[in-house]
Amino acid sequence: MASFSRRIELGTLFEDVAELGRTTTVHLSRPLDIAPELGTALDVPAAARLVQDAAGWFAAAGAGPGERVAIVKRNHWDLVLLCCAAARIGAVPVPLSAHLDPDALEILLKRLDPALLAIGSAQAGPGGALTSLASRTLLLDGTAGAAGSALCLDDVRGHAAPAPRRPPVDDPLVVLHTSGTTGVPKLVVHSTRTLLRRLAGFEAHRWPVLASRRSDVVAGAFSFAHGRALAWTASVMALGPEKLLVVSGSGWDEARPLLERHRPTTVEAQPSTYVRWRPHAAAQDEPARSRAFDRVRLYISTFDAVHPPTVRTFLNATGHPRPIWLQGWGQSETGPLTFRFLTRRAMRAERERHPTTRDLGRPVPGRSRLRVVDRETLRPVPRGTAGLLLCRTKALCLDYVGERQRYQRKRTGEWFVTGDIGVLTRSGRLLLLDREADGLPEGSCVELEDVLEDRLPGVSECVVLGVPGGRCVPVLVTEDGAPDPALWRAATADLPELADPVALAWDRIPRTGTGKVRRAALRERLGVTPETYGTGKWT
Repeated sequence: MASFSRRIELGTLFEDVAELGRTTTVHLSRPLDIAPELGTALDVPAAARLVQDAAGWFAAAGAGPGERVAIVKRNHWDLVLLCCAAARIGAVPVPLSAHLDPDALEILLKRLDPALLAIGSAQAGPGGALTSLASRTLLLDGTAGAAGSALCLDDVRGHAAPAPRRPPVDDPLVVLHTSGTTGVPKLVVHSTRTLLRRLAGFEAHRWPVLASRRSDVVAGAFSFAHGRALAWTASVMALGPEKLLVVSGSGWDEARPLLERHRPTTVEAQPSTYVRWRPHAAAQDEPARSRAFDRVRLYISTFDAVHPPTVRTFLNATGHPRPIWLQGWGQSETGPLTFRFLTRRAMRAERERHPTTRDLGRPVPGRSRLRVVDRETLRPVPRGTAGLLLCRTKALCLDYVGERQRYQRKRTGEWFVTGDIGVLTRSGRLLLLDREADGLPEGSCVELEDVLEDRLPGVSECVVLGVPGGRCVPVLVTEDGAPDPALWRAATADLPELADPVALAWDRIPRTGTGKVRRAALRERLGVTPETYGTGKWT
């Protein structure tokens, strides 16, 4: 396995895994959009054949080695398969989330200037407006003529895939976009070395506790347009668990049948998905209580901050005697930088104000290093002092498409500016405070969110917006309206003075494809000043 982890290739991933004799069956929460006839279960050879077929589609549509293939469709695991297909012909895949605002999507496509745009008809815009932003367009659904001169799958089916092409390990392999919480996402260029050798290859080792076992049932529920989906798929398939469960949406109605039927032993999801599932994991009475999490030994959370009530709920939902929650911190540009294991004991409710989930542990040994610097001078600050977080990792991305100066501004020698604010303790642990663009002069919006969620049981999510010269605005995501005034006063008695809470339902909160709150858009929706304490320079 160690040798395979050092030679993982994106284009031939499933063919190579099939040669290893892996018998993993992939179970889907709904059929793939590009191959609904395959149903909701497929083995490794079937996935390999579908990748080869799709490689033939792309070749027939005119895509070639070194050219960018932009892929825009609703969220599902076939985004990963299409990326593999583009890489198999030597093209550079660019998965783009269907959750992107049309204006942002247009900007990204103009920066990319793709040779081929593979797109769902629902994402193509009125009259196929986005199809003009690429040399050629392939509709992933619909029929010929639905979007002008665009090809449809019927036009390219049956075209034999060319022989696989493997780019040099340091050449661009894939372009991924960041979440875009503060504006238009960045387009991040990764290579085979940075994404597969450094990230997926590291995870494909049989590490104690973390690695998938042959008997595991591994579930994933997140944005499959995100780079995490590629590394996750590659590493998990290389390890060969019994089953791989793919949940394409965060809604419980879609996830429940799959999770209850196969009962995963490890679950990885974006924090917003855990939040949506939390009421069903916390319910005590049948039939409301789900048994989907009864066997889970390992939960994994990436993408965004996760708050104590969510972690506590899921650790208590499993019948495993010693479940673990792995909380990771990293970025699209870097991959994971730190991790921490959380247990039931660590998550017991405490009287003290400071919750435990702001402590993100230590840098990954031998893989990453951290430094905290002054926000203005970029000079190192003493341990225990808050400042701008810099990282050093060999998994750092190569560039930003169309924004080279922005990328170079964030490089200081071998160090990269993450844009996050935090503290390194004397023991080397990271206490994460905020994004620099959203931070407070003193304290932490994210910590306040932790505290408020812990103290207000009826709140599923809290977002605190800093207001220069005024009181922070707490936004409470709840289906029952604002909390009782007496309960609110008790929950905030020892906190900095806050404005009156704003209560909103889940679907009123603007979000990214990974479920992160788009704070700038939320400010605009609520009429809160766009000014923040941060500069936004390091976003």
